[in-house]
Amino acid sequence: MKLTLAQAEEILAGTLKRGEHLGKALSVAVVDAGGHLISVKRSDGARALTPSIAIAKAYSAAIMERPTNMLYDWAQSNPGFFAQLSTMAAHPIVATEGGVTIKRDGEILGGLGVSGGTPAEDQQVCEEVLTELGYELVFAAWGKKRG
Repeated sequence: MKLTLAQAEEILAGTLKRGEHLGKALSVAVVDAGGHLISVKRSDGARALTPSIAIAKAYSAAIMERPTNMLYDWAQSNPGFFAQLSTMAAHPIVATEGGVTIKRDGEILGGLGVSGGTPAEDQQVCEEVLTELGYELVFAAWGKKRG
């Protein structure tokens, strides 16, 4: 199963709409399972750096196969190794809120990244939109069987 442009656009539209409800100018990015950009949008008034941040969050969530907030403890416990990941990757690997892996029927389809709100707001928007659209938000902890 692959994430289509139509599915990515549906995710983007839902995310930008949630941003409007929060009164936040957001940027949102969707990548495929390999971290390749499908689409990115920046709402009116979103800060200039937010599209790049959203892409990094989406990329990280896709290639690490975990939401970016699950990467935080790993980054803290092994900062040298974690920093080296970014030198090997096409985009920085980030360990913060606002990047969620897109998964359906146990299969990783890609990543969603949001930037422009607080970290908690970015995370909330990702989770609400993906839940509403029927994607899974349960991920095994590191070192455990995927599922």
